[in-house]
Amino acid sequence: MFARTLAEDAELRPLEPWQAAEFAEYTDRVREDIEQYIPWARAVVDEETARAFLQAYAERQARDEGRIYGIWVDGVLEGGTLFRTFNPAQGVCEVGVWLSAGARGRGLITTAVRVMIDWAFGVRGMHRVEWLCDPRNAASAAVAERLGMTCEGVMRQAFVLHGDRRDVQVWAVLGEEWKTA
Repeated sequence: MFARTLAEDAELRPLEPWQAAEFAEYTDRVREDIEQYIPWARAVVDEETARAFLQAYAERQARDEGRIYGIWVDGVLEGGTLFRTFNPAQGVCEVGVWLSAGARGRGLITTAVRVMIDWAFGVRGMHRVEWLCDPRNAASAAVAERLGMTCEGVMRQAFVLHGDRRDVQVWAVLGEEWKTA
């Protein structure tokens, strides 16, 4: 197991199926804060559904297709990051994030994603890291911009969340851009 320090009181570490009870409790606590943008916020409703969600990511990691991490502040799960997609053959992956309202504004997501992008380019040899978000989620777009990503455009009505068709803003950074940033 590893942990990466994000701040004096915060760390990034793998989020695994054995932590299902903690993840279910976290989701219950923050559901209203995150459900407008996070698809799994309504699906994870108890320990069983939390375990199934985390197990699916464990299986994706075993196939080298995705990974999920938690962000703990003072030992309490407050958010997370993931490689929603991870395709080494194509050299493309997508990063996703979420964070409790009380932990926002400290740069935890930016720092965590920087660690992930460094790993994706430096260790795994990825060519492109993507960030997809709802254009209405200004905080999410601001993180992508802080990370030096380029907004490539908007895919209109490309995503359905809770029965609502949503636009998707596409941000990305290429490996050679990341090296020079």
